[in-house]
Amino acid sequence: MFPILRKEINSFLNSLVAYIIMVIFLTGMGLFIWVFPEYNVLDYGFADLSTLFGMAPYIFMFLIPAVTMRSFAEEKKGGTMELLLTRPLTDWNLIWGKYLACFLLILFTLLPTLIYYLSVYLLGNPVGNIDSAGVFGSYIGLALLAAVFTAIGIFASSISENQIVSFVIAAFLCFALFAGFSSLSTMSSSGSVAYFVNQLGLEYHYNALSKGLIDSRNVIYFLSVIALMLMATRLILASRKW
Repeated sequence: MFPILRKEINSFLNSLVAYIIMVIFLTGMGLFIWVFPEYNVLDYGFADLSTLFGMAPYIFMFLIPAVTMRSFAEEKKGGTMELLLTRPLTDWNLIWGKYLACFLLILFTLLPTLIYYLSVYLLGNPVGNIDSAGVFGSYIGLALLAAVFTAIGIFASSISENQIVSFVIAAFLCFALFAGFSSLSTMSSSGSVAYFVNQLGLEYHYNALSKGLIDSRNVIYFLSVIALMLMATRLILASRKW
């Protein structure tokens, strides 16, 4: 796993992809938090980062598939997939190496946003007048959401050798799992059914973590979706032996 992890990280750092992703995400978030009317903290009048945690999932729906789309698709198209499979690596070594490399890149992109928290913390009246528990709960939720989106992207990349097709599939699945169930829940006339359907989506559990209370049920939900997507990826790779 570790040779694949090092290879993928070196590949990211030696290309413009990682740097473009970081610049786009941080620039977009900076504009929403500090510049755009009706969204920025200065006009909003409250010391919180709801703009960051409200907009980041939708930006991740496109940025993360852009990172993961090359993982297996590029290997298949370039003919290097067969070479990798001849090495003393299991399918899980290959999957985890590529998955962790993409996820670490996303976490590294998210890390500088802590500057926004520090800025809002200092701008509060009085200083420190911010719901720190809610902020760090939201960061945990956002990291878990990024982990799920990365697993979805890895799965989509294993389906096709075309990177654009992998990107579209991943973006669609990310959106469907995040916002699709909450939209479906509004169509039900039964409150209990609507609540159950809403709980199936990523958005419900992400919002629950954003309140600052780390409930094990929400964490287990995210980990279960990650495991499901990675097992689906393993199944796709194993299909070559059929």
